[in-house]
Amino acid sequence: MSNFSKEKKVTALKVLGDFLLNFDDEFKNLISDAKHKNGWFQESEVIRAFSANGKMLNETDLNYWINLYNKPLIPKKIGLILAGNIPLVGLHDILSVLISGNIAMIKLSSNDDLLIPEVLKRLIEIEPEFNEQIQWVSRLENFDAVIATGSNNSSRYFDYYFSKVPHIIRKNRNSIAILTGEETSEQLYQLGQDIFNYYGLGCRNVSKIFVPKGYIFNHFFESIEEYNTILNHHKYQNNYDYNKSIYLVNRNEHFDNGFLLLTKNESLTSPLAVLHYEEYEDLTQVVVKIDAQADEIQVVVTATEQSIIPSKVSFGESQNPKLWDYADGVNTLEFLTNLPKN
Repeated sequence: MSNFSKEKKVTALKVLGDFLLNFDDEFKNLISDAKHKNGWFQESEVIRAFSANGKMLNETDLNYWINLYNKPLIPKKIGLILAGNIPLVGLHDILSVLISGNIAMIKLSSNDDLLIPEVLKRLIEIEPEFNEQIQWVSRLENFDAVIATGSNNSSRYFDYYFSKVPHIIRKNRNSIAILTGEETSEQLYQLGQDIFNYYGLGCRNVSKIFVPKGYIFNHFFESIEEYNTILNHHKYQNNYDYNKSIYLVNRNEHFDNGFLLLTKNESLTSPLAVLHYEEYEDLTQVVVKIDAQADEIQVVVTATEQSIIPSKVSFGESQNPKLWDYADGVNTLEFLTNLPKN
């Protein structure tokens, strides 16, 4: 592994990216298997994840990324506890470990234990030297550092259990959007991708929008109408029906377009098939709220030119991060390349 150059790593990952954009019949069967194992992993959403990761692994971005923190180090064993809320959600952490030259001890989520092994198997076929850096484990033992992703509840356990080793512990996060009332139909349609991709299960999915005081939602609902087919998924429809019944029984004020419920709520976290909204009189009010809740926000989707808004992406781009768009704003590669030497 000492002769495993960064050029070889970049070449291999680029080939993997190209493959994810143009996968073969074997992976078509894999997608079918994943769908039967996890009802949320519908073909369209797995292909969406393949495409996002494939585009991320382009040669230009890979070269830029690897040159940021590529330095000689003694390989450490990095325990990875992966999430499985959306397809391939743990792949970036694995690739960060591989690129840094460390060893990935991977504990898969039971919700995504088919796709990631096959993607890494394909990577090893492309470049066998990666095999030395990958270990599959059912229980983490004898590790030097940990990256663990879970819920707010599990994070408390992780914080305690891994307190004596360097660690990154990821908790629940949500993404938000800021509307000014001047958005075009196309921009609002693209916002629909940020809301509905992966059925809204990802931390980069928009779960709340900020709108100007007195905002009329007609234009918003008209612009996202094409996403009504999401109701064809029975798990999503069950959530929509359940939350709708709760609002009706409790007489909670809400908007309903037939497949998405909107209700005024200050919480960043909304139930599935529900979008929270909050009104503002001035954008500076929103910025203050964002700053106060920065530890709970993954991405801010908006077209506003205000440079003071952090983690800002354009409409439709929340689920298309670059290699250096690290989860929770924690630079994973910097963490991995600056571990204690002893």
